[in-house]
Amino acid sequence: MRPSPHDARRARGLLGALLTSLVSLAALLTTAPVAQADTTICETFGTTTIQGRYVVQNNRWGTSATQCITATDSGFRITQADGSVPTNGAPKSYPSVYNGCHYTNCSPGTNLPAQLSSISTAPSNISFNYVNNAVYDAAYDIWLDPTPRTDGVNRTEIMIWFNKVGSVQPIGSPVGNANVGGRDWQVWSGNNGSNDVLSFVAPSAISSWNFDVMDFARQAVSRGLAQNSWYLTSVQAGFEPWQNGAGLAVTSFSSSVNKGSSSDPGTPGGSTACKVAYGANAWQGGFTADVTITNTGASPVSGWKLAFTLPSGQQITSAWNANLSGSSGAVTASNVSHNSELAAGGRATFGFQGTSSGTFAKPSAFTLNGTACATV
Repeated sequence: MRPSPHDARRARGLLGALLTSLVSLAALLTTAPVAQADTTICETFGTTTIQGRYVVQNNRWGTSATQCITATDSGFRITQADGSVPTNGAPKSYPSVYNGCHYTNCSPGTNLPAQLSSISTAPSNISFNYVNNAVYDAAYDIWLDPTPRTDGVNRTEIMIWFNKVGSVQPIGSPVGNANVGGRDWQVWSGNNGSNDVLSFVAPSAISSWNFDVMDFARQAVSRGLAQNSWYLTSVQAGFEPWQNGAGLAVTSFSSSVNKGSSSDPGTPGGSTACKVAYGANAWQGGFTADVTITNTGASPVSGWKLAFTLPSGQQITSAWNANLSGSSGAVTASNVSHNSELAAGGRATFGFQGTSSGTFAKPSAFTLNGTACATV
C-alpha cells in the first residue's frame, strides 16, 4: 500500500523533530560539564590524591574485615566498615587525609618535613561528619621526629581528639588539663611501644575548627616530648573506628606550613621589630603579669602572636586582652579583635594571672610572629 500524502507529511514532520532533538542533544553533550566521579578505595593501604595536594588513605591495619572509603574533592567518607575489635585495644584502622609524608608516600608539593624552629605558623582547617551507630574517635594526628624522615614511625605522635563515641580512650593516662588554641583539653600521655603519644581530648564534640598546628607542637616541646630542632613530618585528619564506622566523613581539610618571617603567606603581616616589657607582681603561690608589646619597626603589624616560655612551676589560670594557647611551659598569646593592629611605634598590652611554686622568675625571651624581641 502506498502511503497517503498525509502519512508522508507526518513522517517528514516526525523525522524533522527527531533531527532537531538529536542536534539539541549533541549541543548539550558538547557544552555540559562532564561529571567527575568520586574515587572509592577498598585496598588495605590504598591511596589517592585530592585537590592536587593532599593524600587520602584507607589505612586498614587492625582487621581483615572489609573497609572502603570514598575520596571526594574536599575530603573522604567511610562507605563500608565491616567487623569490630575489642575497645580495650587498638582500633581497626585510621582512614585519613594528610599533608606531608607517610611511609615514603609524600603529598604533592608538600614542604614537609620541616624543622620546628623554621616554622612560623601551620594553619589548618578541618570539618567532620559524625555518626552514632559506631565506636570511634575523630583524631587529628601531628607527627614529629628528630630527623626529617619520610618513612616509618616517628618518635612522637600528637593526637587531637575532636570527638569520641563509646568507651575508647587514648594511649597512656591523664596528666592534667591545658588550654591550647583557645580551647580546653584533657591531656593524656603514654607510649604505644613504638612511639610517644601526647593526646588532647575535647570535653565535647567539635565538628569543625580552624587552628595552628604549631600550638600543639609547642606543647610537645614544653613537655619534653620534642625539641625545636625536631621535624614536623606530616599532619593527618581522620577516624579510628573500633566498631562499624560507615558514614563518618572528613567533609573538608586544608593544611599549610609557613616558614621564616611574617612576610610568608598566611602569617600575620608587617614588620616584627619589637620590644617587650614584662611587669610582674608575685606572692607565695601566685602572681599576675602585665605585658606590653611595642612595634619598633617602620611598618604596621596586622595580627600578632607573642611566644614565650613560662619558668617551671608557673601556670596561667586566667588572662585578659589576649587569647592564650598553653597555660604552662610554652605559651603563645595572640591578639583579640580590638588590639590586632600595631602601628609603627604602637603598643598592645595584655595580662594574666597564675599560680607558682618555688622561686618566681620571669620568662627569659619573647618572639613576635616568629622574630625575637628585645626585652626592657
